[in-house]
Amino acid sequence: MRNVGFKQVTSMSPLQYQKQLRLLEARRLMLSENSDAAKAAYQVGYESPSQFSREYSRLFGAPPMRDIERLLSIGSVS
Repeated sequence: MRNVGFKQVTSMSPLQYQKQLRLLEARRLMLSENSDAAKAAYQVGYESPSQFSREYSRLFGAPPMRDIERLLSIGSVS
């Protein structure tokens, strides 16, 4: 049986994967628990709200609150 590496399975490094999971969880917190961006950032382990905002924007294409407002306006969340 062939040994398959993490990056081959996920197409990202373990650090990138962890970052994506943290950002997805922060997005969930903002959507389902009405957390603001700073609170969500701290809850998922970011110490810097500005770093969180940069990485969030890179992943989702918009700053946290603009992304959340967009998702709520198109009815993605019940």
